[in-house]
Amino acid sequence: QVQLVESGGVLAQAGGSLRLSCTASGIIFARNSMGWYRHFPGKRRELVARIVNGGSHEYADFVKGRFTISGDNAENTVNLQMNSLKPEDTAVYSCNLRTIDLLDYWGRGTLVTVSS
Repeated sequence: QVQLVESGGVLAQAGGSLRLSCTASGIIFARNSMGWYRHFPGKRRELVARIVNGGSHEYADFVKGRFTISGDNAENTVNLQMNSLKPEDTAVYSCNLRTIDLLDYWGRGTLVTVSS
């Protein structure tokens, strides 16, 4: 059983910064990617950023230049540094681990609120 545990700040003012962290535990076989998604009420999850096997980093256009993802493969951790936050970044952020069989594991989700 794979478990993803999220931690980090949840409230910031516009222009501020927050950092989210995620650690995966359990029996993890071949991993395809690990990263962060977010969703708004009534909408589908959207990719924020992820680290793909081989080390490449992928970012959604709306966070490029503001958010930075980092991780430790050996520790199965991934962090999301969020700078220059905007009120429209307010959403539930979920950690994701995807296996090479395209099986997804999810954290429980963290509500991030950015006030104007």
